[in-house]
Amino acid sequence: MDKYIKLYETERVKINKILALALKDRNPISLYEPGSYILNSGGKRLRPLLVLLSAKAVGGKFKDAYNAAAAVEMLHNFTLVHDDIMDNADKRRGRLTLHKKYDHNTAILAGDSLLSIAYEFLLKDCNGNAKEVISSFTQGLIEVCEGQSLDTDFELRKNVSLAEYIVMIKKKTAAMAEMCCRIGALLGGGTKAQVIALGNYGLNLGIAFQIQDDLLDISADEKEFGKTIGGDLVEGKKTFLFLEALEKSKGEDRKKLLKVIEKKGIRRNQVSGYKMIYEKLGVLDDARSEIRLYTLKALRSIHPLNEENKKIFKWLADSLIYRTS
Repeated sequence: MDKYIKLYETERVKINKILALALKDRNPISLYEPGSYILNSGGKRLRPLLVLLSAKAVGGKFKDAYNAAAAVEMLHNFTLVHDDIMDNADKRRGRLTLHKKYDHNTAILAGDSLLSIAYEFLLKDCNGNAKEVISSFTQGLIEVCEGQSLDTDFELRKNVSLAEYIVMIKKKTAAMAEMCCRIGALLGGGTKAQVIALGNYGLNLGIAFQIQDDLLDISADEKEFGKTIGGDLVEGKKTFLFLEALEKSKGEDRKKLLKVIEKKGIRRNQVSGYKMIYEKLGVLDDARSEIRLYTLKALRSIHPLNEENKKIFKWLADSLIYRTS
C-alpha cells in the first residue's frame, strides 16, 4: 500500500505544478489572479488521479494525460466557485471563498474562465479521439449542473425520496468521477469495454464517496474532519441519512425530523439529539451498508483489468470510503 501512497503523492505534486503555472503571465490580472487563488488553494486532486490511473490501466502513460488531469481539476474548481456563491459560503479548504476574498462578479467570471481554460488544456492531450473525449467531458459538465439544480430544488421541496436523492448525487458528484475515468481510458487508448468498465467504476465510487461524506458529517471526529459536526442538519440538508431516518421514523422521532424541514435546519446544540435519533433508527449502519454496496459495484465493474491495476483501484476505493475527513 505504501507504494500506492507514494505514487499518489508524486502525481499530486506534478498536478499542483501544472495548475500553479496554468494561469501564469495571462492578462488581465484582475481575471487570472483570482483564478490562480482558487487553483492553488489545495485539495486532494482525486479527480486528476482517476484520469491518470485510468489511462495507465488500459495501456497508456501518465504523460499522455497530464493536461486532461489538470483540466478536470479546473472543471471541479469551477463548480466549487459557483457552489460557494450559491451557498454564500465563507470558507473553502480553510481559506476565504473567492466571492468573499474578491466579490461576486469577480468570482463568477474567474470561475467561467477556469471552465474555458479547462477545455484548452483538455484539447492538448486529444490525439485523434477529440470528439469522444470532449463529448465525455461535456456530458460530465452537463450532469454536474443538472445535479446542482436538483440539489437546489430539494431545498425548496418538503418531500424528497431516497431514489431521487441517489439520482441527484449521481449527477452532482458521481458523474464527475465517471467522466474522469472515461476520458482517462479514452486518452490511454482503451477499448470500448474498458472505457465502459472504468466509467462504471467512477460512477459507483462517486456515489459511495458522497454517502460517506453524509455519514462523516454526523459521525466523524471533528478535529480530523476539519468541519463542525452536524453541519448538514444545521443547514437543513436532505442527505442520505436524513431521508433514510425520515422513511423509518414514527411518532415523536418523525415529528422532530419533520421540524428540520419546516424550520429549514436546527440549532447546533440540537445536533447530538438528532444523532441519537439516527443511531436509534440504525441509519448510520444503513449508510455504511450502502457505501459497501456501491463500492462493491465499483470493484466488480473493473474485472477486465489486469490484477495489478485492480489492486490500485481497490486501494483507491478503500482510501476514499474509509477516510476520516
